[in-house]
Amino acid sequence: MTIGVVVFPGSNCDHDCQYIFKDVLGQHVEMIWHKDTLSEGLDAIVLPGGFSYGDYLRTGAIARFSPVMDAVKEFANKGGPVIGICNGFQILLEAGLLPGVMLRNTSLNFICKDVYVKVENASTRFTNRCESGQVLKISIAHADGNYYTDPVTLAGIKANAQVIFRYCTAEGKVTSEVNPNGSLDNIAGIMNAEGNVLGLMPHPERSAESVLGNEDGRLIFLSMLESLKKPQLTGV
Repeated sequence: MTIGVVVFPGSNCDHDCQYIFKDVLGQHVEMIWHKDTLSEGLDAIVLPGGFSYGDYLRTGAIARFSPVMDAVKEFANKGGPVIGICNGFQILLEAGLLPGVMLRNTSLNFICKDVYVKVENASTRFTNRCESGQVLKISIAHADGNYYTDPVTLAGIKANAQVIFRYCTAEGKVTSEVNPNGSLDNIAGIMNAEGNVLGLMPHPERSAESVLGNEDGRLIFLSMLESLKKPQLTGV
C-alpha cells in the first residue's frame, strides 16, 4: 500500500504518521508538500496534526486553500480513504469534506493528555478491527477541539451512524465529566456519509506502539489497511 501524508507549513505530526505507516506497519509512504499535487497510485491520504499556517486565523481555515486540497477533495469524492487527525480534522471541516466546525475548548486551555474514546460504529473501513462499544485509550493535544454543528446536521449524522468515536470513561460510559473540550454530544470523531473520510481529534499515531505505553491507535490504521484489501468494507 502507498499512503500519502500531506505536509502543511506548521505540521508537526507528519513524520509521526510517516513512521507509523512505514516503520511500524510496513507500508510505503509519500510525503506530499501542500503546494504539490497528488501522485498516481496513492491508496489513502492522511492529513496530520499540527498548526497549519500557525492557525492564527482559525484552525484549518487557511490550509483549506492550499493547492493540494483540490486534489484531496477529488481523491475523496472518488471514494479514496482520507484520515484527518486533530488539525487534519479541522482542515476537513473547513474544506467541507466533513460537516460541522471546531470551536475553542470550553476551558480555553490547550489540553494534552490521554483520553478514552468509545467505538460507536465498528462497521467502517476505519474501525473494522474494533468491536462495537470497544474503549480505546488515545492521546489528545489541542486547543480547538470543541466539535459543533447545528441540530439538524447532528441528528442526521447520528441517524446515519457517522459518529465514530465519543469521549468516555475507561468503562465506556459517555458522560459530560470526561468530555475534555466541550465537544457536542461528546463527539471525538466522525466520518462522511459515504464512509471514506474520517476526522478525529485524538492522535492514533501517538498511541500505536507498546514503547509509547499504548497500541490502541494502531487499530484505526490497521482497519483502514484491511479495508483496502477488502473493498466491500466501505462504511455504514
